[in-house]
Amino acid sequence: MGKKRIIHIGEKEVRGQADAVEQVGDKKAGGSMPSKKMKEGIVYVYASYNNTIMSLTDPYGNVIGQVSAGAVGFKGTKKSTPFAASKVADAIAQIAKNKGIEKIAVQMKGVGPGRDSALRSIGAKGFDVISVVDATPVAHNGPRAKKTRRV
Repeated sequence: MGKKRIIHIGEKEVRGQADAVEQVGDKKAGGSMPSKKMKEGIVYVYASYNNTIMSLTDPYGNVIGQVSAGAVGFKGTKKSTPFAASKVADAIAQIAKNKGIEKIAVQMKGVGPGRDSALRSIGAKGFDVISVVDATPVAHNGPRAKKTRRV
């Protein structure tokens, strides 16, 4: 394997490299905002008949964390239960606490059974819920219906 070589770098050079590392680390991967502790966040709740998915974003829309009932450990029809949705909300709340978020705006979409329990679980975790918005898409008659069949 050969000899190990050790290179000695002067103290001035090491400091210069540390400054460069700090400048690169100040921005997120997208480069749009500094990576300091934030106070506000948006939680998107998608509650379908089969699953409950929650995403946590910063106010700019950059995703911080995402958890679903399947990722928490539920399988099959158990993913669509209110209990699974509360466990998903607990996981999102833990991510938000680690990031230092105190205020949360909630946007809900879908008509699944986990919708209410997810909102209650988020509220019970001690966050200031700024707003709750229902963004469920609603059909408004849609395209023209087919003509009736004549036999």
